[in-house]
Amino acid sequence: MAEGHTTIAVQNYLGELAGIEGSAPAASIIRALIDSSVTRLHLLCKTLLVRSYPRLTRPPFNLQSEEMLSSVVDRLLRAMEKVRPATVRQFFALANQHMRWELNDLARRLDGQPSAMEFQEAFMPSADTSASQLTPNALRMLKAIESLPEEEGEVFSLVRIQGMAQTEVADLLGTSTKAIQRRLNRALMILARNLSDLNPPPPSSPQPAEDA
Repeated sequence: MAEGHTTIAVQNYLGELAGIEGSAPAASIIRALIDSSVTRLHLLCKTLLVRSYPRLTRPPFNLQSEEMLSSVVDRLLRAMEKVRPATVRQFFALANQHMRWELNDLARRLDGQPSAMEFQEAFMPSADTSASQLTPNALRMLKAIESLPEEEGEVFSLVRIQGMAQTEVADLLGTSTKAIQRRLNRALMILARNLSDLNPPPPSSPQPAEDA
């Protein structure tokens, strides 16, 4: 399937899931959903592995992106028995969360450290669960990012949070680099407007010295 059709296909499957009751028909839709997005999931796995966890690609693990993808797909199949993302953005946020959990588990094994408990939360932590760790301003920033329009929020997440190059994001989403630049600029403008009170005031100009 062409990458340009991935977003539409994923949203269609998520729409089908929303109206399904019972595990048997839902399981087949979930598998079709993951099959339709596997190319994009693989690219996300590869990017995250190489950029953020390069030591796992070396001995003793020699982890390949294909192996990571297989583990992430297994995680997603289990997670989506309980969690039902409503949008494409939420689905890939859930996938990214499990990618990081998978890589963190391997990194802890490499370091000989005990695995930490995984919280089965769907997407962004709520203000109640994170209030002890995040400042009010940080919580506002997270909410502002989450409230971005879907296209702008997706590009902002891939470029500014996951650290992908704009050319990579363009290939991933099946669009042009200029379109990615426009979406990112719109996202930055929206965030700047909604968080304008957090910007530091401009430095005041020095007052001219008065003549004695």
